[in-house]
Amino acid sequence: MAGDKAGNNWLGRVRATLFWSVIAAAFVGPGTVTTAAITGSSYGLSLLWALVFSVATTIVLQEAAARVTQASGLSLGELVALRYADGGRWLCWFLFGAIALGCGAYQAGNLLGALAGISLLGLTQSYWVVLVALVAGALLWSGHYGRITTLLGMAVGLMGIAFAWVALASPVKPVDWLTGLRPHLPADSHLLVISLIGTTIVPYNLFLASGLRHHQSISDMRWGIALSVLVGGGITLAIMLAGTQVGGDFSFEALSAAVSGRLGPLGSSLLGLGLFAAGFTSAITAPLAAAVTAQSLLAGTRAPEQHKWHGQSWRFRVVWLAVLGFGTSFACLDIKPIPAIIAAQAINGMILPLATAFLLLAVNDRRLLPASAINNRFSNVFMLGVLALVTFLGLHQLGLALAKIEPALEQIQAGLRYVVNALLALLLSALLAWKIRRTTA
Repeated sequence: MAGDKAGNNWLGRVRATLFWSVIAAAFVGPGTVTTAAITGSSYGLSLLWALVFSVATTIVLQEAAARVTQASGLSLGELVALRYADGGRWLCWFLFGAIALGCGAYQAGNLLGALAGISLLGLTQSYWVVLVALVAGALLWSGHYGRITTLLGMAVGLMGIAFAWVALASPVKPVDWLTGLRPHLPADSHLLVISLIGTTIVPYNLFLASGLRHHQSISDMRWGIALSVLVGGGITLAIMLAGTQVGGDFSFEALSAAVSGRLGPLGSSLLGLGLFAAGFTSAITAPLAAAVTAQSLLAGTRAPEQHKWHGQSWRFRVVWLAVLGFGTSFACLDIKPIPAIIAAQAINGMILPLATAFLLLAVNDRRLLPASAINNRFSNVFMLGVLALVTFLGLHQLGLALAKIEPALEQIQAGLRYVVNALLALLLSALLAWKIRRTTA
């Protein structure tokens, strides 16, 4: 009997891991390849701490979002809409607008990443961006995109295996691993840190994955989320290690040369196919995530509104069409893909504090959740720490951007900016902690 139970637990965890692999598939896209490879090329493993932090945070946040859904039967967006049903509808619109902005930024990066992959395959015509967008739009309109995204997901998996093999030739030393685990910000690394966080802890994933219905136990759900995210984090680490082998200025061609040096001529084709597949699958996911977020936040639990927001409704389609159109328009501009992809990840990194704050409030609301689903003290402390750190990084990056616009702001000493941003981040976390304490009292 004990053996049967152990066997059932093992099978349940395998199924749960496969079920939640959608999380890893969503964040291993062109943005992850670009950000992780540039990080390795520019800083080696100096920013390894940011990747470890991102993976651990993704596990904690996704588990909280899944637990909320499992306990209440409602998605995170529906819970937020229910919580602010009386006089707080503007908050739902504000949160949706922020998530939609992030999805639009991601979409531009997805299409540019797909185009970069096509270029590595020898097809350089710019109209491929429009063609990819049209095919993605047709699949979204029909709703029959599961099979093709599964096939392309397998191509992304092959790219991950290729990077893992290339990573074995990385010149990093054991001391580099230890140094990289120490949190610090090398010169001019702020944008990359935010980008690395934003491309791993994808804000819209909290809303998209919380809408997945399942019949798993709490234990299997936690195992599934943890293992799938760890696999995605392992692929990101392999890409970072591959990036350490890129000499000089980073480019997809330089990365292709590093991969080909390990795998031969097949390496360039595999990288190109993987980039295209990652970009195309994400080009479907980002608009869909925006529409699902709108559906849950703006319709909530009200039956008449839910009917207006079903998957084939004009409202639902307008949202994903807007995100798809925005991303396509931006991708068609004559801009370099790598800076645009990094900027898209940074935008989502700055949206992350907002999504984290709403998740924290939802997962501590005893009016909506049973006591068994409420966050424990450790989870609250960890999530408040996450909120403080990502808020600090976001404010710091915003300050650097404003300083470039207004030269007078450059006169403010860097140390003072650090102190002010840290105090603001801690103040926000303290206010949220006070709010949680009042809610759970």
